[in-house]
Amino acid sequence: MKRIAQDIKSGQFSHLYLLYGEEAYLRRQYCDKLRAALVPAEDTMNCSVYSGKDINVGEVVDLAGTMPFFAERRVIIIENSGWLKSGNDQLLALVKAIPDTTYLILVEEETDKRSKLYKAVTANGYAALCEMQDEATLRKWVMGLLKKENKQITPDALNLLLDKTGTNMENIRREVEKLVCYKYYDEGITALDVEELCIVQIQNQIFDMVEAVAQKKQKQALNLYYNLLALKEAPMKILALISRQFNMLLQVKEMKSKGYHESDIAKQTGLNPYYLKKKYIPQAAQFKQPQLENALKACVEAEEAVKTGRMPDMLSVELIIVSLSAEQMKNSSCSE
Repeated sequence: MKRIAQDIKSGQFSHLYLLYGEEAYLRRQYCDKLRAALVPAEDTMNCSVYSGKDINVGEVVDLAGTMPFFAERRVIIIENSGWLKSGNDQLLALVKAIPDTTYLILVEEETDKRSKLYKAVTANGYAALCEMQDEATLRKWVMGLLKKENKQITPDALNLLLDKTGTNMENIRREVEKLVCYKYYDEGITALDVEELCIVQIQNQIFDMVEAVAQKKQKQALNLYYNLLALKEAPMKILALISRQFNMLLQVKEMKSKGYHESDIAKQTGLNPYYLKKKYIPQAAQFKQPQLENALKACVEAEEAVKTGRMPDMLSVELIIVSLSAEQMKNSSCSE
């Protein structure tokens, strides 16, 4: 990221940039910064944006070979094409020989670093990984957003905000904007403000639901489920997220028992290190390994029951929560 900031500051640009990784906010932010630096906002003749899986690569190649219209540069932005995973020979040829007046920005969530295209991009341009940020970076970023609005936030309010939003920067930015508007006439933002205004992301609600199961709080787990239904979340989506949560906990527990370092667990599971340490490891410790295995099996059976028409989806998930809570009590004496 520093390289992009330096290029913008110096005005010396690479003809090729790749922005990739799971943090969509950073991908979009740096794409917008490059676009603004390379071509004036009002110049729609020399800036073209292509998005999706059905991009006509021949059209892109032809455009890249066309001189800019009364301007120094032609900018082409390609978003979410999937080519950095599947490959594309025509784009590969373009990447290896970009015309002097053309600047290409590729924006992708996923890439295959073994592919010829990725290797050509890194050999002929600059690739920036936009990954989920750690706790310290997110805290600093939130404080910066609030400082621009002349707002302050208490430490407990900031902790609660991050707990509710997760690590997704777009979620955080959206909730910060709500808090700034809500506290328009006041400088300070408190935990009460966050509690009243900010939305708990569905993955965090699933985490709380599994936490309630672990602590044998069956009524609380069911209430969380009913809350998600009230928010129009599909029962099968909820089931999939519950299954994913138990799968993650099982992986964490197994690797932890084998002596894996936390950084290695985070890398292999794809979990944010902050949430791995703060949430996943403590929650995994509340379950015995057989319980997690049984929970995963129960989720698979529930999904099959719905797909074969033997049980309604809403009831299926409800019974899963009830049975897992009961199983937690019944199997609490299971050995590690």
